[in-house]
Amino acid sequence: MQPEIEAFFHEDSNTVSYVVSDPETRRAAVIDSVLDYDMAAGRTATSHADRILAHLAGEGLALDWILETHVHADHLSAAPYLRDKAGGRVGIGARITEVQHTFGEIYNAERGFARDGSQFDHLFADGEAFMIGGIECEYLSTPGHTPACGSYRIDENIFVGDTLFMPDFGTARCDFPGGDARTLYRSIRRILDHHPQTTLWICHDYKAPGREEFAWRTTVGAQREANPHVRDGVSEDEFVAMREAKDAKLGAPKLLIPSIQVNMRAGKMPPAEDNGVTYLKTPVNVIGR
Repeated sequence: MQPEIEAFFHEDSNTVSYVVSDPETRRAAVIDSVLDYDMAAGRTATSHADRILAHLAGEGLALDWILETHVHADHLSAAPYLRDKAGGRVGIGARITEVQHTFGEIYNAERGFARDGSQFDHLFADGEAFMIGGIECEYLSTPGHTPACGSYRIDENIFVGDTLFMPDFGTARCDFPGGDARTLYRSIRRILDHHPQTTLWICHDYKAPGREEFAWRTTVGAQREANPHVRDGVSEDEFVAMREAKDAKLGAPKLLIPSIQVNMRAGKMPPAEDNGVTYLKTPVNVIGR
C-alpha cells in the first residue's frame, strides 16, 4: 500500500511540512512542522499547525509520529502543540545530543537542561525501522548540514530535510557549528544511491532563478542528472570546494537565533523566569564568528 502524502507550504520560512498516512489503517506522521513566529513582536501563532490539524481531523487520521529531520535554523517547530492536540511521539535522530551539547554552551542553557535528547520521545538510530500504520519506514542518518540531520525513507519516498533542494537549486549550507561539506556530500550520495525513480520530498524551496512556482517533489534520477552541486560526475573534492566558497558568502538565516534554542528542546520554549515570562536569548558576537 502506497502512503498518502499531503504537503503544507509555509511561505514565511519557505518550509514544507508533510502529513504522511497509511490509507488502510488511517495512521499518520507529520514531518517538519512549523510554529509561526513574529520575531519583531516576540509572538507565536499556530495557523500553519492548525491547517495540519484540520487535515488530520478531516481525513480521520490518527497521529502516531511527529518527526523532525534536524534542529532547524529557519523556523520554530510546532511539535509540542501538535502532540498536545493530536497525540503522537516526537522523534529525531540520536545525534541530537551533539547539537544540544554545542548549543547548550552557546546559549548558556539553564541549569538542568538535559543534553541527552530526553526532550524528544524517541531517538532514531541510523537504519532503524519503524512503522506508520502498516507502512514500513526507515531512518537514515544524513549529517553534514548539521551533525544530527536525518532523512526518512517511507516506502518508495525519502523525506530529505535540508540535505538537498530542488535539482535547479542545489544543496544545503554546511557552515553551522558541527556542519561539514565533505560529510554532506557522502550523505547525499547515500540518498542518491537509491533507485532513480525514488521520490524525494524537499523541506525548503526558494524558487531557483527563472522558476515561477514553488516546488518540493523530485526524484533521485532528476537530482543525479541536473543538480548543479551533486549531479553525477561532480567529485567530492569539487563539491567541498564549491560548498565552502558559497557558505563563506552567506548571511545567517532570519530566525537562526530563536529557532535553535527552541528546536533543541523539541520545540519547547526555555523555562519561564521568576516573573512568569519566557525569554529567548541572543548571544552577541558568538554564532557565525
